[in-house]
Amino acid sequence: MLVHADPAGTQIAVLEDNVIVEHYVTRADDRSMLGNIYLGRVQNVLPGMEASFLDFGAARNGVLYAREVGIAGEEGAELPRIETVLRSGQQIIVQVTKDPMRSKGARLSALVSLAGRHLVLVPEASSLGVSRRLADDERGRLRDIAQDLRREGHGLIVRTAAEGASRADLEADLQRLIAIWETITAKAKKAKAPALLYEEPELELRVVRDLFNRDVKKCVVDDPVLEEMLRSYVRDTTPELGERLSLYEGDLPIFEEYRVAEQIRKSLDRKVWLPSGGHIVIDRTEAMTVIDVNTGKFVGKTNLEETVYRTNLEAASEVARQLRVRDIGGIIVVDFIDMEDAANRDAVGAHFRGQLQRDRSRTQVYDISPLGLVQMTRKGVAAGIVEAFSDPCPTCEGRGILIHDVD
Repeated sequence: MLVHADPAGTQIAVLEDNVIVEHYVTRADDRSMLGNIYLGRVQNVLPGMEASFLDFGAARNGVLYAREVGIAGEEGAELPRIETVLRSGQQIIVQVTKDPMRSKGARLSALVSLAGRHLVLVPEASSLGVSRRLADDERGRLRDIAQDLRREGHGLIVRTAAEGASRADLEADLQRLIAIWETITAKAKKAKAPALLYEEPELELRVVRDLFNRDVKKCVVDDPVLEEMLRSYVRDTTPELGERLSLYEGDLPIFEEYRVAEQIRKSLDRKVWLPSGGHIVIDRTEAMTVIDVNTGKFVGKTNLEETVYRTNLEAASEVARQLRVRDIGGIIVVDFIDMEDAANRDAVGAHFRGQLQRDRSRTQVYDISPLGLVQMTRKGVAAGIVEAFSDPCPTCEGRGILIHDVD
């Protein structure tokens, strides 16, 4: 994990085998609202959309769908209609689950959660969950501890970062989260909507909190002030990882030293080359992202089916990586090259799913169709790397073509 501090903002890159797989950027003048908790006011309720729009203090109203209102009911019971629960002018505590993107306002949820280092507190819930990324024995141990620590009226989720944590670590984390929630509820009673009740930590702390675990070999920071702040947080939460945090003292900029800047520039390209000479082309539309796979310069050695199969395997790995590093969300269609052999299609599909298991964002993938298409969805919660380093063309309004005079 590389952390680069700059007066204009901070960038964090996560590398696997020296290849960038995740990238986070925040601007000093454009902070993410993701995870922030607000006291919002219902502006209008639209029964036909099963949604309501709330003023929570942002430039555009946020949307709150019926399934995110958090209405308690019997297991399996049908949710009441949204217009029977919310009314115009009503005040409600909500959390941002998706930043505003392009013309869309923020996505909101009344199902609030607070993330700590080891635990996630789910106020006014009864759920108890443990990360599936942990081994079965560790999951059982942590579940027993969480069950014993859980407070009445609050749900808990044990995070992957809790691996190896002691009961005292979990208890201290829970105490901090409960104190934060009590502060939020106290503010809500006195505040008048719209009002900010809780703001997520800076990007650096948030990413270290969520990603810096035993799977990370080292975290290198190029700013001494920032390195001390992160070290203080790690010392208080997971001191055994402190030795993996270090200050960068090289002559070149940190992203140049680790060849990350070059990889970021390539991640802005529409075309991405594969090791064999094939390539993929990534096009984003309003409705979905479409990725096309081509053999390009790769001509193979034995027969067409083997050439296509090898190209598709390489493409499956690269597509999974590009989805992560560009943080592409929504509907995604991958057009693999047609394969005659059904076993090859199954093998490419299995390989693609295996690569996606490294992705922290939730994905849903369907089998390769007879036309060679894979339909999938990926949860995206913030603007991706392309949006962070580009602006829509003011001439063509992002259509990417030159408009001729039609007169």
